[in-house]
Amino acid sequence: MPTPRLLEIIPLSSPASRAPSPASHASSPDILLSSLALHTRTPMMEYPVPHSAFLLTNEIEAASALIVRFTVFKQRNFYFFLLILADFAYFCETKDGWESRWVKSDWKKDENLAGEWNYTAGKWNGDPNDKGIQTSQDGRFYAISAKFPEVNNKGKTLVFQFSVKHEQKLDCGGGYVKLISGDMDQKKFGGETPYSIMFGPDMCGPSIKKVHAILHYNGTNHLIKKEIPWDVDQLTHVYTFILRPDATCSILIDNVEKRKGNLYTDWEHLPPKRIRDPNAKKPQDWDDKEYIPDPEDKKPEGYDDIPKEVADPDAKKPEDWDEEEDGEWTAPTIPNPDYKGPWVQKKIKNPNYKGKWKAPKIDNPEFKDDPDLYVYPNLKYVGIELWQVKSGTMFDNILVTDDVEYAKKLAEETWGKHKAAEKAAFEAADKSQGEESKDDHAVSDVEEDDDDSDGTESDSESKDGGAKEKDEHDEL
Repeated sequence: MPTPRLLEIIPLSSPASRAPSPASHASSPDILLSSLALHTRTPMMEYPVPHSAFLLTNEIEAASALIVRFTVFKQRNFYFFLLILADFAYFCETKDGWESRWVKSDWKKDENLAGEWNYTAGKWNGDPNDKGIQTSQDGRFYAISAKFPEVNNKGKTLVFQFSVKHEQKLDCGGGYVKLISGDMDQKKFGGETPYSIMFGPDMCGPSIKKVHAILHYNGTNHLIKKEIPWDVDQLTHVYTFILRPDATCSILIDNVEKRKGNLYTDWEHLPPKRIRDPNAKKPQDWDDKEYIPDPEDKKPEGYDDIPKEVADPDAKKPEDWDEEEDGEWTAPTIPNPDYKGPWVQKKIKNPNYKGKWKAPKIDNPEFKDDPDLYVYPNLKYVGIELWQVKSGTMFDNILVTDDVEYAKKLAEETWGKHKAAEKAAFEAADKSQGEESKDDHAVSDVEEDDDDSDGTESDSESKDGGAKEKDEHDEL
């Protein structure tokens, strides 16, 4: 990562101190950023001194959610905050007022299939104030996007990270997010909108359960060839995709690396660098038989004369057997314990075995390297576009940056901080729902019994009424 730029040092004589007004520094972007950073509601005095950490300006709506690193140090009675701007880090959070930043697409509205988003902390959570956007209607398409300052990852590591929670018991639906390059009409964003990267979990029935890592290159979307394991549950998880300038990649789930690879071998962006020589022929004397018959192993004499079955020596002719009527009695047969099946000659290792023959590799004449294979020069939007049979998927903490360590730290300070409390809340909700279900079942049984009693009375009344009616007709 290139050396960060020093912005400025601003003394804070007390927690009530205020940095200069952002408006008064409009001509200086660096000072503007510093001023905005110091206007956040982050509790600055809680950090030990000295201490290095990250400061998010995502609580300032006008700050475009930029991220800066800061160091706190004390000199006499002053606290100093040394602010450092990372190359790029855009944090598309979903706080109050999120609709001013995110644009809901009109895709599928004409067909009445466009789903609505809810802004919520969910049914169970680790912090009721930590909210995300959640799909809210079953059997609907969803499309929403947010714009961020253009990113060019040439010469830099690209980190794409977000959290997702499937509160519903997911059976068919996506939880993936897209990065989109260039300009687009956000109101028309949908399934056919070109994208640069699509990443995240997807499931539909038992046959489709995967983490997508689809990368666009030269007009084609390329799927990763490796399977990425993931567990389906109803809790929040963090998904991280890392793309480096050397074309290597890592995929993390909950800050744990699940897969690593590179663009040359794990996607089909380019033809392989080396291929098997199509003109090579296996040498005539190449012995590829790993085992051969043992020449010392001979079939025993009389082996083929051993019968498969023999007469049961314990069988006795029934006392009432009449040979004139029943014919000559013969003992039933049983499997012969001496019969070992067809004789098979033993095998031994072939001393002349050279292994399975493979054509030697040669340079692929169709391969042409691209040093910018990993580059996405104008990433500008993050978009969520998916179909859900059952709604309830929640997204939050979407991050695009070049700082791997910051991404890990952010995951720990959001998902990591609340995961234990969220799990406890889920287990409590699940237990409560189970008890309610039992109570409902018991009430249902009682109501069914009442219905049966009512039905009996009605039948009786119906019979009496029928008898009366019959008498009246007889009189007529």
